Amino acid sequence: MAAQREWYEKDYYKVLGVGDDATPKDITKAYRKLARGSHPDTHPGDDAAEERFKEVSAAYDVLGDEAKRKEYDEVRKLGPIGGFQGGGPGGPTGYNFNVGSDGLGDILGQMFGRGRRGGGPSAAAGPQRGADVEATLNLDFADAVRGLTTTLYLTSDAQCSTCHGSGAKPGTQPTVCSQCGGRGVVDDNQGLFSFSSPCRACGGRGVVVTDPCPTCRGSGSERRPREVQARIPAGVADGQKIRLKGRGAPGRNGGPPGDLIVECHVAGHRLFGRDGNNLTVKVPITFAEASLGGDVDVPTLDGPRVMLRLRPGTPSGSRHRVKGKGIVTNKTTGDLIVTVDVDVPTHLTDEQRSAIAALAEATTVSPRTRLES
Repeated sequence: MAAQREWYEKDYYKVLGVGDDATPKDITKAYRKLARGSHPDTHPGDDAAEERFKEVSAAYDVLGDEAKRKEYDEVRKLGPIGGFQGGGPGGPTGYNFNVGSDGLGDILGQMFGRGRRGGGPSAAAGPQRGADVEATLNLDFADAVRGLTTTLYLTSDAQCSTCHGSGAKPGTQPTVCSQCGGRGVVDDNQGLFSFSSPCRACGGRGVVVTDPCPTCRGSGSERRPREVQARIPAGVADGQKIRLKGRGAPGRNGGPPGDLIVECHVAGHRLFGRDGNNLTVKVPITFAEASLGGDVDVPTLDGPRVMLRLRPGTPSGSRHRVKGKGIVTNKTTGDLIVTVDVDVPTHLTDEQRSAIAALAEATTVSPRTRLES
C-alpha cells in the first residue's frame, strides 16, 4: 500500500535525529525541539521551514504512536507488504502474500478473499477504526470524590483542520476510484481461487485524491493540539482509567474514531482517606470523652460537621460509622468511617495534674493484670 511504501522509503528515525532504539520519551523530546525550530508561526513565509515542519510532524505521527511505530519497524524490516513477495513488489502477478503470525492460514485467507481482521487486503482496504489515545489527568481528592466536568488539553492525531478529513485540497473533492469502484481491493478469479489485493490506484482507500490537502498531505488527519471536554464520574479512584468513546484518533477510510483513555491520578487529602466508597477520618478525643462518653463533632468532606455520640469507655483506635457521608455514585452511597484517637496531653496545668493524680489514687485495679497468666 502507498503508506507502507512511503514508510519503507523514508527513515523517520533519521528525520528526528534518533536511533531506532530510542525510547518514547526521547522521540517526543526530539520532535518538540525540531518542531519549535521549524514551526510556520515562527518562520512566516519560509517555505523550507514549513516543509521541514511537515516532515518532522509526519515522522512523529508514526514514531510517536506505539502501534504505528511497531508496524513501521516491521515494514522497514520486511518490505512494504511484509512477509515475502513473489518476484518484486506484489510478485510477478501483482498479488501480495503476507506471512505473519498466522502463517499459512493468513495466505489462504488472502487467496480466498478473506483478509483477517486487522490485516490482509480486505481489512486494510475497508473502514479502519482510529487508534485509541491515552492521556493523564491529575485530580484533587475532593474533585475525585464528587466528580466533575473538565477540559483536557491534548496533542494527538485529529481530523485535519484544513480539509476536515477528506484529504483533498479545499475546493476539491476525492473521486471514487475507477479501478476498484470504491471497494479498495481488486479481485482476480482464477478457477477455484479468488485472489484479492489492495487496489494500487487508490492505495486501498477506495477514493483517489488528485489534489491533496497541503496540511495533511492527503491523509485526512494531522497531529495538533486540541481540547476535549471530559466528564469524570464521582468516586474515581487513583490509577483508574476512564474510556471516552469516539474521542481518540480519527478513523481511516470512513472508519469510526478511536477512544480517549484517561488515567486519573488522585492527590491525597490532609484529613480524609478512602476505603472503596467509604471515606475515612481520624478524630482526636480527650481522655474524659473516652472515659465518660459524650458527643464529638466530626468534620465531613462536604463542610458541615456531624455529631458522633460516644459510649462511656470508648477505646482509642475504635471505629465508628456515620451513615451516608461517604462517596455518592449513581449506584451506591458510602459511609464516613471515624477512627477515634485518645489524645494524651503533654503539657498540664497544676490543676490538671492534681486531678489526674487523684484519679490515679482512686484507681484500684491495674489494666496490666489482664496480662497475667
